[in-house]
Amino acid sequence: MRRVIILGSSGSIGTQALDVIRANRDRFEVVGLATGSRRDVLDAQAREFGVEHVAVGIGEAEQLVREVETDVVLNGITGSVGLGPTLAALEEGRTLALANKESLIVGGELVTAIARPGQIVPVDSEHSAIAQALRSGERSEVRRLVLTASGGPFRGRSREELDRVTPAQALAHPTWNMGRVVTTNSATLVNKGLEVIEAHLLFDVPYPQIDVVVHPQSIVHSMVEFTDGSTIAQASPPDMRLPISLGLDWPHRIAGIGVPLDWSTGTSWTFEPLDEAAFPAVALAKRVGRAGGTYPAVFNAANEVAVDAFHEGRLGFLGILETVERVVEAHDAPSALTRESLSDAEQWARRTASELLPS
Repeated sequence: MRRVIILGSSGSIGTQALDVIRANRDRFEVVGLATGSRRDVLDAQAREFGVEHVAVGIGEAEQLVREVETDVVLNGITGSVGLGPTLAALEEGRTLALANKESLIVGGELVTAIARPGQIVPVDSEHSAIAQALRSGERSEVRRLVLTASGGPFRGRSREELDRVTPAQALAHPTWNMGRVVTTNSATLVNKGLEVIEAHLLFDVPYPQIDVVVHPQSIVHSMVEFTDGSTIAQASPPDMRLPISLGLDWPHRIAGIGVPLDWSTGTSWTFEPLDEAAFPAVALAKRVGRAGGTYPAVFNAANEVAVDAFHEGRLGFLGILETVERVVEAHDAPSALTRESLSDAEQWARRTASELLPS
């Protein structure tokens, strides 16, 4: 029986995690729940699962992680505010099922320096796929990681065509149902850029050995290419409950979590190179990742400001990445990476991005 704390229990990751646990009560016990503000949802979840320890807000969530005995902390919080609970889980020796990619990307070496080998289990479908594929060989045998991207709603469009797209079009993702920021990040491919940084930090693979390929069917979730020429891919219908279940009970698999692929009917999977001229986010993210320090935090914070401005009609779609790049280029990183310097850098990035926006 694994004891589990779920952070972000009212969100998409949290509610799907509870679906997994609801169907497997012989394997899991929920000992803590935390949400940002949805107290009504939190109370209903606590009643259903018999949970005594609950928290509202980031401060209470971090305290919950430090004070409640648990085996696994699932961090499903959205945004870099999840860094505190991520650090708390690692410092307390918990297994961290990480869906909150921003805390790893922004925290960088603050997170990796305290994480034991295997202590962080990725919940993003792409990184879960890589973690599964890596079990097929030694790390020294890895040639490269290949992250797949659906291409979002604007796959195949030229840069000129992207200049005219609307917020409503950007939110019409062909595969996944996500929040506004993440869905927009998928349209710009900022999300994939963040995932490249995440892959580097999780698996300690250099950036030149991490590639992105467009796979619109979203069946192959990512691949690992080995030095002998073999490529191991993880394939399944798009359903986040599968990587969530692995995050909760890694490396064990839970029967009946997902519906397997139907091999009895004809189907086609396609793969396309990424158009970096139309979608420069991945290349910019690699530059930011190599720079390290507070640069990823600045990249992420400036993007959030630009995405909001796009949805408020104050900025065009292409202006999102243009604003982010200008903020990144203006950044002067501090000599030391601390939680305080990260906070200062994020505030500076938000303020600078706002100043660059059209009045």
